[in-house]
Amino acid sequence: MEDPFYREEILDHYYSSEHRGRLERPDHVCDLDNPFCGDQIHVELAVEGERVVEMRFDGKGCVISQAAASLLADRIEGATVEETLKLGPDDVLAMLGIPLTPNRMKCGLLGLRAVRQALTARSAAT
Repeated sequence: MEDPFYREEILDHYYSSEHRGRLERPDHVCDLDNPFCGDQIHVELAVEGERVVEMRFDGKGCVISQAAASLLADRIEGATVEETLKLGPDDVLAMLGIPLTPNRMKCGLLGLRAVRQALTARSAAT
């Protein structure tokens, strides 16, 4: 039986995400890690007006944490900041399309936590 954690789409997002990398001039930045499993994420966002125009991320960790960040970038590019901040755990689960254990949920939500923190920080990246 195929392990759902390694569906082809998830592996594609993990190995070759078009959102992996850095922005030349990000408006919002956040670095987070999950000390329980070692996942790390660096998120950069470009926002014009009230719209997220680009998201880039980099990091290391399990397939779930990195693929979820890539899927999240697909979802929020073009969305408003308000729409982005309304996304929750159920939205991430729907994007992944697989059930997650409580421990894996922390991995899957790391990118969402970083995006929220980046957008709600008082100062823009310098």
